[in-house]
This record gives sequence, C-alpha cells and structure tokens, in this order.
Amino acid sequence: MTEFHQDGRAGIDAELVRRLIAQQFPQWADLPVTPVKVDGWDNRTYRLGTELTARLPTAESYVAAVEKEHTWLPRLAPVLPVEIPSAVAIGKPGLGYPHPWAIRRWISGETASVDSVADLDAFARAIADFILALQGADTTGGPLAGAHSFYRGAALQHYHDETIEALAGLKDRIDADLAAEVWEAALATSWDRPPVWFHGDIASGNLLVRDGHLSAVIDFGTSGIGDPACDLVIAYTFFSGSSRATFREAVTQDDATWARARGSALWKALITEDLPVVEAVLNDFRQTR
Repeated sequence: MTEFHQDGRAGIDAELVRRLIAQQFPQWADLPVTPVKVDGWDNRTYRLGTELTARLPTAESYVAAVEKEHTWLPRLAPVLPVEIPSAVAIGKPGLGYPHPWAIRRWISGETASVDSVADLDAFARAIADFILALQGADTTGGPLAGAHSFYRGAALQHYHDETIEALAGLKDRIDADLAAEVWEAALATSWDRPPVWFHGDIASGNLLVRDGHLSAVIDFGTSGIGDPACDLVIAYTFFSGSSRATFREAVTQDDATWARARGSALWKALITEDLPVVEAVLNDFRQTR
C-alpha cells in the first residue's frame, strides 16, 4: 500500500535518517536524504543519494520484515523475471529510534496505474509470470506464513471475526448474504499442497513500470511460504474485463485457490469499505454459480 505522507510520520523524518546514517554508515554520510514522494504505510522510505534508499519500520509489528527481506531477497532475485529490491545493509536502533532498519538499492520506475501501463492484457500476463516464478522458488528454510506476514498465505480463518463484523456493518450497502456466501465458500477450501512462496501484497503500489511494462516488484514485507491465493487479489483490485480474464488464464490456479482469492479480496475490501472491489468479487462469484 502506497500513499502520500508528510515527513515526520511515526516520529521519523529526514533529519533522523541523516543522523542514523552518519552514526552507523559514515561512508554514506555526505549523501542527500530525501523522503520519497509516494510512501508505504508500514515503513518510511528515503532516497539516499541516487543509488540507495533507507527504509524504516513505523511500528514493532513491521520489524520482522527487515531481517526477512535481507535474508530472502537475494535468494529469490535470480529466479524472478523482473527486478526486486536488493538488500545492502541493516541498521541498528539508535538516536531514539527503536527498531532495526534497512538500506536497499534504489529501483527506478513509475507506480503502476491504468495510465502508466501500456497494455493491460500484457501487464496481466507479466504479473502472472512473476507469480508463477515466485511459486517455483525453492522454499527450503523459508518463513512459513504467520504473524510476520500478517497471516497472508495462512488460513483465511484468521480474518473471520473481522470479516463477519464488517459484513454486519455494511449490510445495508452491499449484498451481505451473497458476500457471506463468498466468504463461506472460501473457508470451505484450503491449500493442501506443500507451501509455496507468495508475495502477500501484489498491488499497484508495489508494481513499478518502465516504458509501459512491468519492470519491478517491491515490498516483500508480507511475503512467506504457504497458500498463494492472496497473490491473486489483484484480479479484483486492478484488473477488469479482458485483463482479468487474461490474468486468470495465465496464472493457471485451480478453482479452490480462486475461491480463497475471492475471500482474501473480500476481507480486505470489507474492512477498508472498498465497495467497488466488493462488487467486483461478488460479480465474479455470481459467474461461478
């Protein structure tokens, strides 16, 4: 998830980053530090010169991603069809900032949107290729889905209470009975194969485009090994019509996995009151009945 944020959110600002760099990585102390224009919620990200970034978790719950990404990004990169972040160094807590933090290579590119993507069908195939390559990566020793992934890739039951509460709150604004049917259909299935790698947040804000084509996938903070259904949610949040159909065909997942993908998309859309996505999920479900 990426948004525009004022510098200073979560007590983190460019001056703090400059001081941390000077203290822990003096070789980069002379590089300018500037906040990125479009930032994620889980971390504050700063340009460090032209080649590097500093990425600082905004809360304790996001800290697990620092070591996870540092360990696993270099192992995943060789098998993926597009660029992903390169781990450079890990910073320590200091100067009143309480968490470990990361230095990464800067990746140029424009955030994916219907305006920046040249051909949505081709983009859908590129995302599908990335997902399939990720699923094929070696899982030996990989981090099983759990709290570190905010239960992406784990059983959807983890989100059940939130989903039921949100359904009750939106019952006058959506077809709550049909939404409940979608949710129950998702819970009725499970991933019964060995765990595979998933990204956990394949969304437009984590997809970079150059010359209209997918060039990089960023932010592996919710990644892990488990059920890959969560990576199909982009079918409802970004694609529609022919591009959604292209994505479905190219990503070659079975009906049960798509049922859980609808459940994943529905849960997030309900708790954020993203009603267009709710309707997209419900319409897709209607076509399966």
